[in-house]
Amino acid sequence: MFISKNNVVYAFTVFLYFFSMPSTIFAEIRKDAPLNISGTTKVAAEDIFTLIEKIPNLIIIDARIRTDRIQGYLQGSVSLPDTETDCVSLKKIIPTKKSRILFYCNGVKCGRSGKSSKRALQCGYKNIYWFRGGFEEWKSKKLPYLKK
Repeated sequence: MFISKNNVVYAFTVFLYFFSMPSTIFAEIRKDAPLNISGTTKVAAEDIFTLIEKIPNLIIIDARIRTDRIQGYLQGSVSLPDTETDCVSLKKIIPTKKSRILFYCNGVKCGRSGKSSKRALQCGYKNIYWFRGGFEEWKSKKLPYLKK
């Protein structure tokens, strides 16, 4: 089989293209979550215990991809990845627009809970708590969590 210079150049170009893509994708993922999301109440890990005490029917939504739950998750949380979060999926989990909802994901380098919180606001939900520090903050403070 004869390999021409053009075939080598083409193969090298394809190689460079595909191996440069992950860095672009990961750069997007590494972007810090915003400091605040208008319409939500930002909470820290310790605040969640108070919320659970005061709001026994608090709905906790884990906005991470399902495989992230292998590393652990907050007790009582429901897995609803941001990529699946829309008005229909929220309605299946949340009884009313006035229900109190807490969103979390992996932490400040993860934007999934922020996206889900914004989507819930767009769907008309009013009482949204956003745990910006996410599971990373939870683990770093050695707070209890469940593992599959």
